[in-house]
Amino acid sequence: MKTHYQLENLPRFRRAVVTIGSFDGVHRGHQQLLARIRRLAERRGGESVVITFDPHPRSVLRPEDDSLRLLTTTPEKAACCAAAGIDHLVVVPFNTAFSQQTPEEYIRNFLVKRFSPERIVIGYDHRFGKDRKGDLAYLRHHGKELGYEVIEIDAQEVNDITVSSTKVRNALLSGEVRQAHTLLGRPYEITGTVIEGRKIGRTIGFPTANIEPFHRLKLIPQNGIYAVRVKWLARELEGMLYIGDRPSLNDGRGVVIELNIFDFEEDLYGETLTVVFADHLRGDLELDGLEALKAQLGQDEIAARSALAAPEASLEKEETYAPNTAVVILNYNGRGYLETYLPGVIDSLPPNARVIVADNLSTDDSVSWMQANHPDVELIELPENYGFANGYNMAMMQVEAELYVLLNSDVRVTPGWLSNIIPLFKDETVGAVQPKVLAEADNDRFEYAGAAGGYLDYLDYPFCRGRIFTHTERDEGQYDGRTEIFWATGAAFFCRADLFHALGGFEPEYFAHAEEIDLCWRMKRAGYKIMVEPAAVVYHVGGGTLNYNTPYKAYLNFRNTLTTSFKNQPVSRLIWWLPIRLVLDGVAGVLFLTQGNFAHIGSILRAHFHFYGHLGLWLRRRKERSEQVMAAKIGEDRTEVGRVADSIILHYYLLGHRRFAEVFG
Repeated sequence: MKTHYQLENLPRFRRAVVTIGSFDGVHRGHQQLLARIRRLAERRGGESVVITFDPHPRSVLRPEDDSLRLLTTTPEKAACCAAAGIDHLVVVPFNTAFSQQTPEEYIRNFLVKRFSPERIVIGYDHRFGKDRKGDLAYLRHHGKELGYEVIEIDAQEVNDITVSSTKVRNALLSGEVRQAHTLLGRPYEITGTVIEGRKIGRTIGFPTANIEPFHRLKLIPQNGIYAVRVKWLARELEGMLYIGDRPSLNDGRGVVIELNIFDFEEDLYGETLTVVFADHLRGDLELDGLEALKAQLGQDEIAARSALAAPEASLEKEETYAPNTAVVILNYNGRGYLETYLPGVIDSLPPNARVIVADNLSTDDSVSWMQANHPDVELIELPENYGFANGYNMAMMQVEAELYVLLNSDVRVTPGWLSNIIPLFKDETVGAVQPKVLAEADNDRFEYAGAAGGYLDYLDYPFCRGRIFTHTERDEGQYDGRTEIFWATGAAFFCRADLFHALGGFEPEYFAHAEEIDLCWRMKRAGYKIMVEPAAVVYHVGGGTLNYNTPYKAYLNFRNTLTTSFKNQPVSRLIWWLPIRLVLDGVAGVLFLTQGNFAHIGSILRAHFHFYGHLGLWLRRRKERSEQVMAAKIGEDRTEVGRVADSIILHYYLLGHRRFAEVFG
């Protein structure tokens, strides 16, 4: 990695993917973001560029505020960015003149002139320019003219990063350096110079080196005694560190940082040391004289050596969350898919998960093959082919678990696909989650069924991050952020088992298509979140059991989405929505006519005849589902999250937008 301190000497960046921020601490949340930046650049043959500021903008804009304390100095930040694989770190000298740029000057004269960015990855709440008047929308507005694309870091990810920074600070200020280690992904460090002290420690057998931190704003942990490691030149030493105002000596020197290195007698005055915190041993104590202090330090040394001898045991362990998880594969004439993909699913299972194959009365040799080749895998044989929707309903009546994973037979899983998603359910408001879904036939492209998370437009037409209608994007890491969505794909559908049953499962009449949208809609009405976790990846053949382009698929598409909206929308919305939907489906019929897809026109007509012919059924079902939603309700309706406020049809056919970022931006 190259670190740049002078804007005038910046190189010409190649297809730069740029992000901007203080990145104080470069903790695990920051590290995930930096990994996304790196992947985005790598997949486009470009360079990753992190822009940060020194001094911290707050110290310039609010000089009267003396509360700012830094988790990382600029050299420490540079080391962390290098470890994350970033190509360039640009440290911008922040001063009053820089802060007085207008938002347009900031974009044109700073971002575009200096960096020529191809993509700018930025938080939803990012502000820039004089009086912080520039925002994400302003940055996007200039993007088309100036040749860059803005990728938004969504609110949840930004908030998680902010909360993590706060947690690190609070942990250190409470002396909890092990917890800080867990949050940072590495131990906390302070680098400084050894200065003259009063040399009292050597008189009682514990000589100390007094450390003066390089940066006056570096956060100093809570007063007390710590077990530490020490980096000096190419050596790593061990010792204990005191932080405090020495109440036992009452010498009025204020807070000092004193290091006692074990089994060490060399002169360190003027040398640079890095202190690495391993464990907090005790708080500061006021002792009665030097003899009492000597005795206490002897006990502290024993405790410090013990802590340093078992460093892994001293780290905070994350609470184990291992709910009983059932991965259920619904199979119909899919022996070939089972043979290809089932072994990978079995190999990926953690101890708390099991796999079950539910056979939908296959007419091939799926059942006999399972019995011969995987006799240890639980096999549910359904008495008839219930279709995808009711097939899962019938199978799940026989499966006891806390979490269900409904997995298509034509899905290839990857390591960590379960372990990356299951922890999300520790949040009791999460109802369903999906992984990132890529195409098995083209591993760099999103797959139609779910891509990186499902959304709805204002008229309830579904689309995805990475897929609009039939157009799928290449995966370049642009949608790698975990976020709340509207619906999760049925190809790899994680959900709470009790919630699945409480809401009545899938609509049995749907057979296949849109059943997951309908169930997620009900979950959101009940106050649950639907999430996507792109850190978990699966590869989907797609159309393996029902081809995407058949008239029957078109029929199910139009019928089931029409019914889904009818059951879930409030009456005040249905009054105007139904006529518009009828017109738009007519427009779709005209489009099929121009393409010569006469069978698809029949599918639309058949879908509408079925809907209106069964209106009584859907009225009763609407009432029944609403009662179930109310009974399962845990909070406010969340159906506005994961929607766009306009029409995906207009974006796609009139504006020519094929990428999610063009629609949702």
